[in-house]
Amino acid sequence: MRTEEEATLIRPGERLDDLQRAGLRILQRQDGFRFGTDAVLLADFATPKKGERICDMGTGTGVLPLLMAARSEETMFDAFELQPEVADMASRSVRINGLGDRIRVYNADCREAAAIIGHEVCHLVVTNPPYTARGAGLVSPAQTRALSRSGEDCSLEEWMAACGRVLRNGGRLCCVFPAARLLQLCDAMRGARLEPKRLRLVAAHADSAPKLVLLEALKGGRPGLHILPMLLTHTSDGGFTQEMRRIYGEL
Repeated sequence: MRTEEEATLIRPGERLDDLQRAGLRILQRQDGFRFGTDAVLLADFATPKKGERICDMGTGTGVLPLLMAARSEETMFDAFELQPEVADMASRSVRINGLGDRIRVYNADCREAAAIIGHEVCHLVVTNPPYTARGAGLVSPAQTRALSRSGEDCSLEEWMAACGRVLRNGGRLCCVFPAARLLQLCDAMRGARLEPKRLRLVAAHADSAPKLVLLEALKGGRPGLHILPMLLTHTSDGGFTQEMRRIYGEL
């Protein structure tokens, strides 16, 4: 049953979903962008350590800080979201879960992050950058979906540079991105002194082409890439693989 305080934090058209992890819940809109499998995979791929300061660039409704806060003790999060209404939802989800002392949500452009929280202050940056390049692909007519998936306003190079500015030397950046744009992602990372170090491709089946890539980079790191076994998401009968059940079971 919802408490009176929770009821005041839920707006018309919103729903409160159970993340199935330590009793955490998240606000989402039925007619807007909602987090998907890519965010869940990134939360599992990133390896935060106890007490680290973590920045989430383009947090959306705040799913990554919520999932990672439940997995890692004493971690602190700075989460940036450009869209005012979405940032507000993330802030209210943080309040509902009682995590205001660990997660700070900023309604700001990721390119302003370093000016707000400082340069080279984070141990880890996680991000799900806009998937569509400038001038490429179809943009959703729904504004929140369009801004979440399109890089029309902020290029991939600018996004990676923003991540690099808040990351301390030797710090890590973990992201999820379309596999077809892997080379562009690596180029953008290296332009920001972020050296790709750990890579995992994600495919639905063993005989299908990868759709996503999980990539970790090290700021100021030396060249040398460790390629992990491919992550398969579905079995031949359409169900989740054992590893995917493990990943979702940890939620």
